[in-house]
Amino acid sequence: MGSIAAKPPTRGIWPLQLLNFFMADAQAGIGPFLGVFLLAHGWESGAIGTVMTIGGVAGMVMTTPAGALVDATMRKRLYVVVPGVCVILASAIILLSQEFWLVAASQIATAIAGAAIGPAITGITLGMVNQRGFNRQNGRNQAFNHAGNVVGAALSGYLGWKFGFTAVFWLAAAFGLLSIVSVLAIPSDAIDHRVARGLREDGPAQGHVSGLQVLVECRPLLILAAALALFHLGNGAMLPLYGLAVVDKAGADPAGFVAITIVVAQAVMIVVSLLAIRLAEKRGYWLVLLISFLALPIRGLIAAHSMSVWGVYPVQALDGIGAGLQGVAVPGLVARILNGTGRINVGQGAVMTVQGLGASLSPALGGWIAQEMGYGAAFLILGGFALGSIALWLGFAKLLGPACASQPEESAGAPMAQASPPA
Repeated sequence: MGSIAAKPPTRGIWPLQLLNFFMADAQAGIGPFLGVFLLAHGWESGAIGTVMTIGGVAGMVMTTPAGALVDATMRKRLYVVVPGVCVILASAIILLSQEFWLVAASQIATAIAGAAIGPAITGITLGMVNQRGFNRQNGRNQAFNHAGNVVGAALSGYLGWKFGFTAVFWLAAAFGLLSIVSVLAIPSDAIDHRVARGLREDGPAQGHVSGLQVLVECRPLLILAAALALFHLGNGAMLPLYGLAVVDKAGADPAGFVAITIVVAQAVMIVVSLLAIRLAEKRGYWLVLLISFLALPIRGLIAAHSMSVWGVYPVQALDGIGAGLQGVAVPGLVARILNGTGRINVGQGAVMTVQGLGASLSPALGGWIAQEMGYGAAFLILGGFALGSIALWLGFAKLLGPACASQPEESAGAPMAQASPPA
């Protein structure tokens, strides 16, 4: 086993980055297209939002237990293989039938299996490059992830236009298969499982702990989770709802337009992810996350007044800024807060669960607001939820500095130095 101070290894890095590339479309490839696919089969926006929320709630409930399992297991790669298989099966189910409960069942299965992907990839990365190399490698992972979304969305748009929506689901299944191949190409002995869960090599193993306990004991983690929950309550429905609005009002080609929305956002995220690495190293994660929260209210305002094919560019560029910054900052901040506790992945799962509560409620909330009050009102209300995130982040800035990791003061100071807001 390598120590935390050891030079980050290079074995398995390319398969890890390819995993992030292919898993991006396997995770998100169906989602944005599912709404317009169901709309074409006679569904209304409220029902579409509801079925997405059902899957989101199932994934949210399982995220914290999945993080605890990832902390405990020596088979972290398995927690990526299973979601890959579920993506393949979900694609097949939706193509065979568009019955409400069958579609809901496919989304539940995919969401439950996918709950482990975030903590698993974080754990694998941390176990391969340790704390010293995590910030930069996580940024590269995110860049590959967004690049995978760009390629997947572009292919989905082209194949959907050329061959119909069936090709989009087949593509997601293919990316799921390639994700499985990629994670199995990572040598199992390249992952230090003690470092992967945030234990020092000479530290004692930690017993079982619940995600709720981690949040309650660690106030900075609780503030982070609450701010993210409010952000994603507004952000979760924005992309699928904007796609529905423009297809409905402007008569855009469904597959092609949804592909454009994804490509614009993800292309911006590639650049933003790489810039976020440098910004976090120089100014800290607090500022990175504050900027990400500020992007959503502006996005909602623009979306409400620009439901057109051209409006997609500023709307989705802002999505790329917010999501790109958070993709780098959130895992890095959690890893630093909990470094030395052996609870990093259950902490990641706990934060993702609270964040997922907002994201899972968002499609149903946005769908019904749009159905009853119109798309413009829905975008303004959804964008307004991030004002709560900004208020929390500014109001509790001074409380975000103290380290929550149960480690000696001299080792706790360095990790939290960049997690703290500016004085």
